[in-house]
Amino acid sequence: MSWRLWVPLFLFALFIGLAAYQLTQPKDEFVASGMVGEELPYFDLPPAMDGVEGVSNATFADGRPRLLNIWASWCLPCIAEAPHLESLERQGAEIVGVAIRDRPEDIARFLAQHGNPYSRIGRDDLSEVQLAIGSSGVPETFVIDGEGVIRYQHIGDVRASDVPVLLEQLEQAR
Repeated sequence: MSWRLWVPLFLFALFIGLAAYQLTQPKDEFVASGMVGEELPYFDLPPAMDGVEGVSNATFADGRPRLLNIWASWCLPCIAEAPHLESLERQGAEIVGVAIRDRPEDIARFLAQHGNPYSRIGRDDLSEVQLAIGSSGVPETFVIDGEGVIRYQHIGDVRASDVPVLLEQLEQAR
């Protein structure tokens, strides 16, 4: 039998082996922000709905650390994190929200159903702020120090086990 008959079989086996190897490797589903350690970029978002204040980068430059939560009413994990954000607020964390590609009536309905832990909520209709700070999706929560510098990024929904970590990160940002 000629060696030329074995070449396709060898290439196929090599492909299968490479594919099997890739399937065994851990997958990093999240994209960390390159902005951690950097000052917030300039932004000035309008209020997300009537009765709340909008958000700008100046909001974060008054000497007090805060959480910046990127969320949306259409985001299912945002529903799951809502009670944990309220727990953070009850424990003294100030949380500023940025609603992504959302409508005021949907935001109001979400907050009425799931609670409102936010001191302010800005509306980011084009995801400009979300992208500028390096957020890859919703929800995401950032710890911002009193100078407006991003100190920590929590990717995904906040869970009960994340509450002490975020409180500790807020304390370190003082």
